[in-house]
Amino acid sequence: MDFDFSDDQEQLRDAVRKWVDKGYSFERRTGIVAAGGFDRAAYGELAELGLAGLYVSEDDGGLGMGPIEGMVVMEELGRGIVLEPLAQTLIASGVLGGYAPAELKAAWLPRIASGEALVVLAHQERKARYRLDVCAATASQAGSGWTVSGTKSVVAAADQADAFIVPATVSGQLALFLVERSASGVRTTGYHTQDGARGGELTLKDAPAQLITKDGLTALEHGVDIGIAAVCAEAVGVMDKTLAITVEYMNTRKQFGVAIASFQALRHRVADMKMQLELARSMSYYASLKLNAPAAERRAAMARAKVQLGSSMRFVGQQAVQLHGGIGVTDEYIVSHYFKKLTQLEMSYGDSLHQLGEVSSRMQDTAGVFA
Repeated sequence: MDFDFSDDQEQLRDAVRKWVDKGYSFERRTGIVAAGGFDRAAYGELAELGLAGLYVSEDDGGLGMGPIEGMVVMEELGRGIVLEPLAQTLIASGVLGGYAPAELKAAWLPRIASGEALVVLAHQERKARYRLDVCAATASQAGSGWTVSGTKSVVAAADQADAFIVPATVSGQLALFLVERSASGVRTTGYHTQDGARGGELTLKDAPAQLITKDGLTALEHGVDIGIAAVCAEAVGVMDKTLAITVEYMNTRKQFGVAIASFQALRHRVADMKMQLELARSMSYYASLKLNAPAAERRAAMARAKVQLGSSMRFVGQQAVQLHGGIGVTDEYIVSHYFKKLTQLEMSYGDSLHQLGEVSSRMQDTAGVFA
């Protein structure tokens, strides 16, 4: 199997890396955190690069690219621990493009691709943990339309997004709806998430909604799997940069008159970090390659990938802090922010323990990855 990236994919990587290195400095990121955790101007710059339209078809104004290009982009954004939720845009593009009726696609996909509209997934509820089939929000038909009532938690950029993809039950069956933030009956409460980004609570009370699909669980699982693949790729980028920062620090920090990078025991720990990074990278590739596979195969692949990524994220983040010493947990030093990001990503779309249960429940005659 050829794992080399195409010229177009390498050019995409270079473009995103240049933007991160030159346009999204740690100082700019710190300012965005202080201002609330989301910058519409920064998101607009991502859209100008075409990234908001990555999964949107060319007919709808996007680039019409696929999971590998998404992986390449999310890795580079991870290196800069970019706060703006592009992964949510990929999820919204995939769900609307794959399951929404034609009129809904025509109304929203071009706006998503241009960066004019930010649409995010609002699916988490307090009692559901990570289960996607548990949903207390309800929807009912109102004339020719629908209304949705319920509360969703930890919604990305909740008080900044233009619309939400919301799961709700209709006669006991899960369906997906699109709800605009400006609609009546919609209330958002914003806050910072652990990594400094913007999140919030979404409360809906008879809020007008547009039906995306009545086969909500199938579409929601697909959307979450897009999110898992994006998280895996982003985590690889975060770990790659974390390792680079740690190595640079060890080459400059001196003890007993020599750089600590010369200490054999510490070199072994860095080698273990590198091994965990490469294990994570291979499983991120695996997740992206399986993103368009049949649902059962895709779901199993995402769980397997997330288990390995969770293990690698904890190891790399903890070792980085240990090798830095006390400075590694201060807000003023950059590596602490990478550690917080890894901690958050490990819990996104199902933590390692949950995903291990998913892997176990899908084992049949063999536990082989490619079974």
